[in-house]
Amino acid sequence: MEFEPVIGLEIHVELKTKSKMFSTAPVAYGKEPNTLCAPLDMAFPGTLPTVNKEGVIYAIRVSNALHMKIDNELHFDRKNYFYSDLPKGFQITQDRRPIGSDGYLEIEVGGKTKRIGIERLHIEEDTCKQLHFPAFTLLNYNRAGTPLIEIVSKPELRSGEEAMKYVEKIRSIVVFSGVSDGKMEEGSLRVDTNVSIRPKGSNTFGTKVEVKNINSINYVQKAIDFEVNRQAKLLEEGKEILQETRRYDDKKNETISMRLKTDSVDYKYYPETNITPIRLSDEFIKNAIDSCPELAESKKNRYINEHGLNDYDASLLVSEKAVSDYYDEATKYSKAYKLLANWINVDVAAYLNKNIISITEFPLSPERLAGLVKMVEANEVNSNQAREIFAKMLEAGVDASKAKEMLGISSQISDLDFIKDTINKVLEANPQAIIDYKEGKGRALGFLVGQTMKLTQGKINPKLTTDLLLEELKKR
Repeated sequence: MEFEPVIGLEIHVELKTKSKMFSTAPVAYGKEPNTLCAPLDMAFPGTLPTVNKEGVIYAIRVSNALHMKIDNELHFDRKNYFYSDLPKGFQITQDRRPIGSDGYLEIEVGGKTKRIGIERLHIEEDTCKQLHFPAFTLLNYNRAGTPLIEIVSKPELRSGEEAMKYVEKIRSIVVFSGVSDGKMEEGSLRVDTNVSIRPKGSNTFGTKVEVKNINSINYVQKAIDFEVNRQAKLLEEGKEILQETRRYDDKKNETISMRLKTDSVDYKYYPETNITPIRLSDEFIKNAIDSCPELAESKKNRYINEHGLNDYDASLLVSEKAVSDYYDEATKYSKAYKLLANWINVDVAAYLNKNIISITEFPLSPERLAGLVKMVEANEVNSNQAREIFAKMLEAGVDASKAKEMLGISSQISDLDFIKDTINKVLEANPQAIIDYKEGKGRALGFLVGQTMKLTQGKINPKLTTDLLLEELKKR
């Protein structure tokens, strides 16, 4: 029997605000445990929550990017459960009226566009981080209260690949919009997935299994693919699929049972009495949207339509926000867009990969790289000389002009009369090569260009030389 997966995702995104969602405690990663806590985070009596305005702005930005209806009133609720990760015994969240609802996201899979419905986006606070040991658990309340948005898709994903593309697109939106750093390895973006399978063509949902806290985009696809195959094998063997929560073990590439889910949990939601509904003016919502930085999709279209880049180069530039920021800064100093993109996507990328660093750590500023590109564009140096200069710039920490001087590279000769005279000397010395070219032997042209370059010790512009040589050969 052929089965069809039914997949829904819940994505938690930590917002990049300076302070927590409902307290004044700062937000930072990797600090000493329990040093970033305010009395409210620890549920001290008499403390009251206040709403982080920036967190609301960030939630509006993402809701708009996901084509959602944005509620013009903020309503918060209490989600009650008694775990050690929340001292007050409840989480402040949005249940009845999420800030964003009924949206969608389009993904590209197999050369086709698919629209995935999104049910809701709501604001809430994160819980503390728990470190479990065999005999005890340690609690770090630095994370407690960190602003979160939770994005809940409709169960419209049908493969691990689709889910991976969906998460990639969500991550791109939250990173480019400036609302989160999207670092899954640090927990800034966490994915829970609900997976069930059913006979292909059926409209009835199967038994849903939740896979929690997947911390890598690649693992999203691997975890789902494993889970789909696991469930299919159980049904083929006549066994029951249990409704449960599982986790993904990346070392074994398998999901492992954590706990059964016999009944849905009753969180006994009720309105947060300490935060009255807050009216959001049309102007406030508009300003939140208008202040959003340019998203990756918009940048890519701009690079293609205004800068003349092809789809491949534009896609590489927007694969990471820091790369597109570097390119955008470089274009302030050079309008040779295609050359800039090529240098960033090839030579700069090779250096980053070799040294295992990000572009934010790259030694050359965008202005200095643009200076080198301007030299190439002006035909002052050829491509081989440019790469020598590039290496010297990295080695000595100097600009292109200084590196060129240090290497003793003189500018290319572009004087037309000089090049024509040189070409004529080469043609006169190599009559057989002219005959070979006329007979259609392609290597003859390369030989003649090489002889011309040799005669000038490589100091003339090779492209200009080739063009002028072709003109002269037509006359003979």
